[in-house]
Amino acid sequence: MTETAYELAQVNIARLKARLDSPQLQDFVAALDPVNADADATDGFVWRLEGEGGDATDIAVFDDPWLIVNMSVWRDIEALTAFMYRGRHREMLARRREWFERVEEAMVALWWVPSGHRPAVTEAEARILHLRANGPTPYAFTLRTSFPPGAAQPLTGEVPEGLGCSA
Repeated sequence: MTETAYELAQVNIARLKARLDSPQLQDFVAALDPVNADADATDGFVWRLEGEGGDATDIAVFDDPWLIVNMSVWRDIEALTAFMYRGRHREMLARRREWFERVEEAMVALWWVPSGHRPAVTEAEARILHLRANGPTPYAFTLRTSFPPGAAQPLTGEVPEGLGCSA
């Protein structure tokens, strides 16, 4: 594997329909460890945000107890999408409406970070707010409209039907 100057950071947040310990979210909670293990083993995976429980469900985002956060760093967009749209993660994406509220504003943001940088939640919050205010830019973008590192012109990406990355 060749080293690059940049890696891809992603954050996605979701508004829970019920408490994490509720029967409604039982399947979601049961899938967290296996899905995270799949991510950890995926070619191109670099890092993921973890709290004391080994996932990020105990980490606050936007000071809202009904929001949960997932944040990770990947080698590139291809590695991230290869993970997202295959296997257990794809199955969980297909069921997300059972567990999470539909939200119109941006809940997912991508951005390039220098290799070795591990973003903080406050950085992720700033990227989501920027995307909401400005749409996709090199500072914060989406899978549908992404930017290569250091570029000002967007690239249009393909997202499988019905599996857009909004929470």
